[in-house]
Amino acid sequence: MSDDAAVFPARVVLLGRLALASYLVLLVLTMLWEGWLAPVPNSPPGFWLAVKSIPLLLPLFGLLHGKPRSYAWASLLLLLYLTEGLVLLWTERKLGFVRGSALPWALLETVLTLTFIIAAALYIRGRAAR
Repeated sequence: MSDDAAVFPARVVLLGRLALASYLVLLVLTMLWEGWLAPVPNSPPGFWLAVKSIPLLLPLFGLLHGKPRSYAWASLLLLLYLTEGLVLLWTERKLGFVRGSALPWALLETVLTLTFIIAAALYIRGRAAR
């Protein structure tokens, strides 16, 4: 993304960095969530950690290099994480879980995925405008 600063407007570069930052924080969140914060009980250790974290690693190389196609594919992938966050928010709120709640993690996951999807869409659009 260092070459982008010379070619693209600062707003486009900033949107790419915002999208990348939210993606990386989401990656760290999924590892912490499934590893330590709220692991699924009675499941093999590390199973859900691998299931949730490994797909996020697939477009990472392209994202780090500012490739618009990787941003588009990652946006489609993150729709699954957005769905998970929204379902957890809805069920936690409806069932009224208080102790050991995944509510703050689900809210953070939802905010991060929405941030990435919106910033990535605007980044791709800004890159295509040139």
